[in-house]
Amino acid sequence: MTGISHTPAVSEAVHQGETGGVDGFGERAEEHRRELHVHCYRMLGSFDEAEDLVQETFLRAWRRRETLRSETGLRAWLYQIATNACLDHLRAHPRRPQPRPAPVLAADPGLEPPASGAVPWLQPYPDELLDTADVVVDRETIELAFLVAIQHLPPRQRAVLILRDVLGWSAQETAVSLELTVAAVKSALQRARPTLKEHLPARRLEWAASAEPTLQERAVLRRYIDAVEQADPSVLAEVLRADVWQTMPPAPIWLLGREAFMASWTPAMVGPEAWGDWRLLATRANRQPAAAAYLRRAGQPDFRPSWLGILRVEDGLVTQITTYGEETFPRFGLPSSL
Repeated sequence: MTGISHTPAVSEAVHQGETGGVDGFGERAEEHRRELHVHCYRMLGSFDEAEDLVQETFLRAWRRRETLRSETGLRAWLYQIATNACLDHLRAHPRRPQPRPAPVLAADPGLEPPASGAVPWLQPYPDELLDTADVVVDRETIELAFLVAIQHLPPRQRAVLILRDVLGWSAQETAVSLELTVAAVKSALQRARPTLKEHLPARRLEWAASAEPTLQERAVLRRYIDAVEQADPSVLAEVLRADVWQTMPPAPIWLLGREAFMASWTPAMVGPEAWGDWRLLATRANRQPAAAAYLRRAGQPDFRPSWLGILRVEDGLVTQITTYGEETFPRFGLPSSL
């Protein structure tokens, strides 16, 4: 597990005294690193960018340490700095979800893709890191569908919604943090909530609220893994809902519908065009069940990383698969071969 990294310059500053100082300021700030990383990840949707912004947060905190009014306010003060660092980053690097192109692969007749646009910068977050955070990370605030939805909000509305509805800050605390009036905070939240609802799946409130995948979700994941490893299209089709939806960020590729999904993936499993033999490892990402797929092509001695699939499950069936490439494997501490 590579975990959350420290760039050399900042690591040296934090751990060798520049930000530590005689009063141990750096060490106390460091205790909040993981939760700040989750916060920046929600703001940005990118695991890698969140790492950079946490480093920026610590540098800004060190330079402004004399403005910290009390030790009890350290956590909120750091969140304020992190939020504004993310807003500065988004102003310097503006981006919006992109309209989905016509199907690069396939879609079943009569099915329409979800309203949400494509978010190619969205990266997965290993549950192992969420489990070690100092605060409980609720599933509904870290799952991929929520992250996609909040990326449709303008950055300041996104910040207000996260501070108010995710962290539970008061309107007054949020206003002070963002240098807004209380009225402006309330107005931003009123505009953000309908947009969020518009881009969330219709039945999201019925999903499991537990921090970990449920027994049903784990059973579905096991069936999904068995079907791929056995290269059995009929078993795989039984695990998928009729309107199953697959995306593959950052590529603008999507599949919609069980027939389209099976038509695209069956040749990779069986027949003369089959890629090879598959082995899948169960894992977790964004509080959702996931599978890391390894492929052994003809003539190769071992199974090598191929893709990571994160599943959304409803009523015992897979309704969405978000697939990432092999570059995500080191972040999850997955082996380089099997």
